[in-house]
Amino acid sequence: MRIAVIGATGLVGSKMLQVLEERNFPVTELIPVASATSIGKELMFAGKKYTVVSYQDAIAMKPAIAIFSAGGNTSLALAPLFAEAGITVIDNSSAWRMNPAHKLIVPEVNGQTLTAVDKIIANPNCSTIQLVMVLKPLHDRYKIKRVVVSTYQSVTGTGVKAVTQLQNERNKIEGEKVYPYTIDLNIIPQIDVFTDNGYTKEEMKMVNETKKIMQDDSIMVTATCVRLPVMGGHSESVNIEFQEEFDLDEVRTILADFDGVTVVDDIQHLKYPMPLDAHDKDDVFVGRIRRDETQAKTLNCWIVSDNLRKGAATNAIQIAEYLLANSMV
Repeated sequence: MRIAVIGATGLVGSKMLQVLEERNFPVTELIPVASATSIGKELMFAGKKYTVVSYQDAIAMKPAIAIFSAGGNTSLALAPLFAEAGITVIDNSSAWRMNPAHKLIVPEVNGQTLTAVDKIIANPNCSTIQLVMVLKPLHDRYKIKRVVVSTYQSVTGTGVKAVTQLQNERNKIEGEKVYPYTIDLNIIPQIDVFTDNGYTKEEMKMVNETKKIMQDDSIMVTATCVRLPVMGGHSESVNIEFQEEFDLDEVRTILADFDGVTVVDDIQHLKYPMPLDAHDKDDVFVGRIRRDETQAKTLNCWIVSDNLRKGAATNAIQIAEYLLANSMV
């Protein structure tokens, strides 16, 4: 089982290597791929040294799966080359997510839609992944009409340069800025660029990706995405209107029984999900589960997940695990 990781030296690529090792994915040979400046460098994986190679060399080595975390433009250019060589691509960028010819997959939610002919598979946006992990079991039971979500997103979602900006500002060090404003002791109500309707691309990703993953265009979604000086994970405040009435105890049971979701909801003992608690964990955590008292059949909750793990690396590896378990690679 040869596995290529494109963008292996980046923040998410490094996390993918960590998750592959932690989950004991049966990698017989790792093929790390990165930009031209990194070719020839060595990295450690599962106690062995591997040399970073070019994408041409990676294709020639015929891996079964190529996991991409190298940006949308790179994926648009290179993913088809791998797919044409018979290699299954799992792509972490936004390049293929809304392409109707390609699946957008969260294995616990819609993994059953995958087939052996799917050679380019899209990994959803990190904020969307943790949202649909909670929405899916509730939709199956109560049928969702509308979702209002506000996100509180970690700087790790932007990458290592954003983490460095926060650390520099906190330590009063002058350095490169990737945000248009100071992020330390501040919040920025903009993630990605603005679109013509006044929403950002990140917000519209959540709207469109949720419908595609849930396979239900009738679900109305509206989002506001905000960047915070936080490490460890993304948080979301979510208001969900159902078509059917619900019971709070049943809601908690449904969520607790869904694979990959952990309920942390004990306000008597001040127990609720926080990014520090989600850091380096694979589950999606949900709490502050309560009824919206202003509107019938409507629920409020708080969702937290490590955006580099379930929001990116872990979900991609889980797709690979699903393909392997079902003899699709």
